[in-house]
Amino acid sequence: MSSVQYEKDQDNIVHLILDKPNANANLMDQEFTDSLVEAVEKLENDDWSGVLFRSAKSTFFAGGNLDDLYATTRENAHVLHEMVDRLKVAMRKLETSGKPVVACINGAALGGGWELALACHHRIALSKGVTLGLPEVTLGLLPGGGGVVRMSRLLGLQAALPFLTEGRQFKPEQGKKLGLIDEIVESPEQLVESAVAWIKANPKAQQPYDVKGYKVPGGTPNHPALAKMLPIAPAMMRDKTKGTLPAPESILSVMVESLQVDIDSAMRIETRYFVELVCGQVSKNMIGTFWYQLNEIKAGAARPKGVEPSKVAKVGILGAGMMGAGIAYSSACKGIEVVLKDVSVENAEKGKAYSQKLLDKKVSKKRLSAEQRDATLARILATDKAEDLAGCDLIIEAVFEDRGLKAKVTQEAEAQLAPEAIFASNTSTLPITGLAEASERPEKFIGLHFFSPVDKMPLVEIICGEKTSDETLAKSYDFVLQIGKTPIVVNDSRGFFTSRVFGTFANEGMAMLGEGIPAAAIENAAFLAGFPVGPLAVTDEVSMTLVEKIRNQTIKDLQAEGKPYPAHPADAVVDRMLEANRPGKAAGAGFYDYPANGKKHLWSGLQECFGGKAEFDLGELKDRLLYIQAIETVRCVEEKVLGSVRDANIGSIMGIGTPVWTGGILQFINQTGLPEFVARAEVLADKCGERYAVPALLKDMAKDGLTFKD
Repeated sequence: MSSVQYEKDQDNIVHLILDKPNANANLMDQEFTDSLVEAVEKLENDDWSGVLFRSAKSTFFAGGNLDDLYATTRENAHVLHEMVDRLKVAMRKLETSGKPVVACINGAALGGGWELALACHHRIALSKGVTLGLPEVTLGLLPGGGGVVRMSRLLGLQAALPFLTEGRQFKPEQGKKLGLIDEIVESPEQLVESAVAWIKANPKAQQPYDVKGYKVPGGTPNHPALAKMLPIAPAMMRDKTKGTLPAPESILSVMVESLQVDIDSAMRIETRYFVELVCGQVSKNMIGTFWYQLNEIKAGAARPKGVEPSKVAKVGILGAGMMGAGIAYSSACKGIEVVLKDVSVENAEKGKAYSQKLLDKKVSKKRLSAEQRDATLARILATDKAEDLAGCDLIIEAVFEDRGLKAKVTQEAEAQLAPEAIFASNTSTLPITGLAEASERPEKFIGLHFFSPVDKMPLVEIICGEKTSDETLAKSYDFVLQIGKTPIVVNDSRGFFTSRVFGTFANEGMAMLGEGIPAAAIENAAFLAGFPVGPLAVTDEVSMTLVEKIRNQTIKDLQAEGKPYPAHPADAVVDRMLEANRPGKAAGAGFYDYPANGKKHLWSGLQECFGGKAEFDLGELKDRLLYIQAIETVRCVEEKVLGSVRDANIGSIMGIGTPVWTGGILQFINQTGLPEFVARAEVLADKCGERYAVPALLKDMAKDGLTFKD
């Protein structure tokens, strides 16, 4: 069976119909390559006036077969190299045939699908339901089917950069402005009609870059303007990636190198870089986590089976501060009615104004109409009345981290709830089982831990208390997916998974500062390890006042349980900063200064407070920040807080900021090798203290030759 059906119509036009057998989408794999090569060979021995590509699937083309790429190693890389070369030769034969070739894009054309479209002389897209682009970089790869070469030639180096090095996707309207889409039509029938008409009107066709004298927009690398910029481009790219992500740097290299040679040589350069990335560990990490594991989560891997799918029609939110306002916005944008309650209407309206601000910004950028904005705002009721919560399917409490206050609002809201409705707390640290004691229905009580700012952060950590029912978990999982977020499911403990592990990162940075290590070295070690923010900067964001409050609540709770509080070297640093009246960013003074009209910078008084002249090893600082989080995550696995590797990996990257190149916190241990990880952790424990002690689970796994996998 073939992935490409060959049909000729009455106008002598060949329709190459993309239809991978027994699959929901077309893939650029060995089967497709064989089919396309066969179709091109048939064309070479046939009489035809033009070719149009169209899809029998709901999408145009889904891209490369990640199963094949994930399985490729240096030992069998020649198989992939040969396949890609054959595919590119076939595509070049088509675009240099002298006859018109048209892409009829009926749905998503991402990755290999967009590369196939780029190899056509004319591209027509449906006005709706079409997304275009080359997102390979988000999986640690580069477009290997000619995408880098063709985009660089068609757009020019500078204009093509965001589409290649950031994987930016776009709609047909933007594609038309860029000159990459030639026509936009309203129906599948018009796709074919327009393609046939264009072929008839253009019996001879060439790609722009195959026309003699073609000038690449912005010039080639030897153009004076580009020649000035190119020497600093690698440094700018390294500043973004910190050397941890090879794909963007490889893409830049292919772009520059390919514009200095003929197109066929350029294609071979691209293939070499592509295969090298495919064989690398970073792409394996990213494909494993952002493709396989993320798709499992979206498919409901941790959702209890046997519970009917549900949708929330009306949600109540208690507390209109930044978190509550963000949850209200995210819900209203998905068509859910929202009751935003605070102690006063004025406070509730301030929370609603947050949505107004975000929606106004979308309208100003023409991403939303004024009517759509008004309809979204109309779904949010700002109130101070508990009675307005009647009829809510779900209530989310988002008040301060105070057990007494949370108990009070829980009881007030529950009085309005229907029997089937559920109640969720947005707490980031307080155990759900303890909070559920204030509820008359603990089986319908759950934790929904959102991350700030809610409108940007994709993760929601769902926390099950001891009495939380499967039905409550399933409904909560459905709600998180309904508002376009990614759910991970964890069991109850102090700090759950994300806050608990995030706390080790912030605390370790402060512990280093207390040891006299320069603040700049600490922050730079985090950046060079691939963290998006340094531990001192992120503590400023959270505020040391909140850190102190959480510590005090923890001490109180542990005393009630008859347990000692495990003091941390960071505690003294927090106390010293609070004594200096430098609680964090909100106050304009923390580890950093925050001038009104300038960039933040490290506070000059840090050296006087903490020394800052201790000798250090940069590699060790990076290891400390990575290893302390990984060790705490293993403890979460050992204590059954975490139930799956996928939740640990996705949660760590999306919620904590674990470096993307690792593929997640447990994958970092896997790639290091468990015996090697244990050995390094033991060295750090000897030097830095008991907090680096290796959990027994990890030692046993290392001894038995196991890795972390679901």
